[in-house]
Amino acid sequence: MGQTSKPTPHPTPLDDDPVDCLRLIRSRKVGPVTFHRLLAEHGSVRAALAALPAVARAAGVDDYTPCPPEVARHELGQGRAFGAQLIVWGSAAYPLALCDLPDAPAVLWVKGDAALLQRPLIAMVGARNASSLGLRMARRLAEGVAQAGYASLSGLARGIDTAVHEATLSSGTVAVQAGGVDVPYPEENTRLMAQIAEQGCLVSEQPMGLHPQARHFPQRNRIVSGLARAVVVVEAAARSGSLITAKTALDQGREVLVVPGHPFDARAAGCNLLLRDGATLIRGPADVLESLGAQVLPFRAETVPEAPPLPGPVPARRPLSDMAAVHSQILSRLGPSPLAEDQLIRDLSMPPATVAQHLLTLELEGRVHRAPGGLLSRVE
Repeated sequence: MGQTSKPTPHPTPLDDDPVDCLRLIRSRKVGPVTFHRLLAEHGSVRAALAALPAVARAAGVDDYTPCPPEVARHELGQGRAFGAQLIVWGSAAYPLALCDLPDAPAVLWVKGDAALLQRPLIAMVGARNASSLGLRMARRLAEGVAQAGYASLSGLARGIDTAVHEATLSSGTVAVQAGGVDVPYPEENTRLMAQIAEQGCLVSEQPMGLHPQARHFPQRNRIVSGLARAVVVVEAAARSGSLITAKTALDQGREVLVVPGHPFDARAAGCNLLLRDGATLIRGPADVLESLGAQVLPFRAETVPEAPPLPGPVPARRPLSDMAAVHSQILSRLGPSPLAEDQLIRDLSMPPATVAQHLLTLELEGRVHRAPGGLLSRVE
């Protein structure tokens, strides 16, 4: 089980021009990790920008030019025209919950009530093709934790995300977008996005006007889990973005809470994998609040019936962090060249049954490929 991390204090505020901050993070080959490394090495964004061509030459990239000032100014103009606010890492408005992340977003575009980013947030994620029961459960959980003072957090996708946002428009909801904060995605949620901008908060680290591509969603997911006190997974397939969010939450030290599903339902396969490996099983809002040590308030809903309690005791939990450690060991031993499974077991000095169990999880996640003859390779 992940342990909820205590947000670190704000770092020393940046005295740099926001245009320079945008120039640095929008420069070619500069992501959040590189942004923070350059800042640590050079002391300021302006100094990092000046050093960037020399850093690129040392890495074998000639004729490197940082993002031009006019490009950054154009993005600032687009954001202001849309009514969005630019929040720069290190500023007082920057969410405390993100400050302890090594890949914390350098900038955030925010449309709506930015104060929601300082409230305690619980992320709820799940399947886009959610079942009717899954949607009811998502709404029930979101409404229940809202009564205890938490704001909801999700990714504005169809299915579970949509149900969570709709259920908590009046109590506070944050939508983290994979594309620009001004780009509705999916298009069917255009009206919901406008409602969240009016009553809640839209967030994105991407440039204005950017339409999301596949690579942007894992980046979005790390912000969802990073902002949250806990990540609740309602329905998730064995290979899904929700499962990636849960694993990212674990890496960030956040709680991972999971609603169980029927073994025959593929939409619950990822949830059941997480539970098998030690995630916290939840049956309603009271379980979520109890796992966080929050006050458990009575939940009332006229439209959503109370779910019956699960029979029997809740299974004993195994540390989810142990699973992540074993996965790291396995992946560190594997590469693109096939390795025999029995050799891997000898290298790891682990019981064969333990290695087999974790290999199955990694195969389902698409991170390990098994070839005929028991040969294993890492999927890059």
